[in-house]
Amino acid sequence: MALKPEPTAPFHSVQYALRVLEAIARHTGGVSDGQIARETGLPAVHLAPMLLMLRREGYVLEVSDGAYAIGDSLVLLGSGADRQQALQEKLQETLDRLRDSVGAAVYISRYVDGEVRITQFADSPRTPKVHEWVDFRSAAHASAVGKCLLTQLDQNGRRDHLSRHKIARLTSKTIVSERVLFSKLDSQPATVPVLDLQEYALGTVCAAVPITAGASVGCLALSMPVEHAHRLRAAAETLNRKAAPLLLSLTL
Repeated sequence: MALKPEPTAPFHSVQYALRVLEAIARHTGGVSDGQIARETGLPAVHLAPMLLMLRREGYVLEVSDGAYAIGDSLVLLGSGADRQQALQEKLQETLDRLRDSVGAAVYISRYVDGEVRITQFADSPRTPKVHEWVDFRSAAHASAVGKCLLTQLDQNGRRDHLSRHKIARLTSKTIVSERVLFSKLDSQPATVPVLDLQEYALGTVCAAVPITAGASVGCLALSMPVEHAHRLRAAAETLNRKAAPLLLSLTL
């Protein structure tokens, strides 16, 4: 199953979004899209969908016809001592919407202190999360989450991880050669979701995209039963497009 690269990677979208937010924040009474375009240098063809995304996520609001101001979501995320709780609530709301949009359980994962950690997820009775039959920390070589995180590490970081979590055959589709695994990780395009086609667990397919913020290594992932594999391509592409609002929240 081949996926074509997205024309714009999620992290590029976030860089532009931050420039737009900075421009809007400089004008407390609101600012027109034309003025935003002049201050950011962002062409109108890219600015319009960017403003639409920021409005949908609550980071900006339209105060009058064609004028924009900072929205409640951005104010809330900067609220001092309550920032962490506000951020988690905002991320959970976004994950819940994304779950319903892609029709699959979705996850945020981080690589923290040399370990794979699922930090937040959104599932439902209709979109159950994957059964963790092998600890995700020991299955980075097989899961979409793990492989996506490993792609963001250098060779030494990958070897360090695998020295502590040995490659094991979890299914007949699991890659058990370190050389083959590293080759696949090195050839993985940054803008194409990493896939797990029953490598971690029979009956489950997954996809993951990076959401690296600063020095933090993370990813956004989804899982679905193998009988829904015909939807994986479209769901993975939606996941890639929707990663920008999540990464924006992590960056702010």
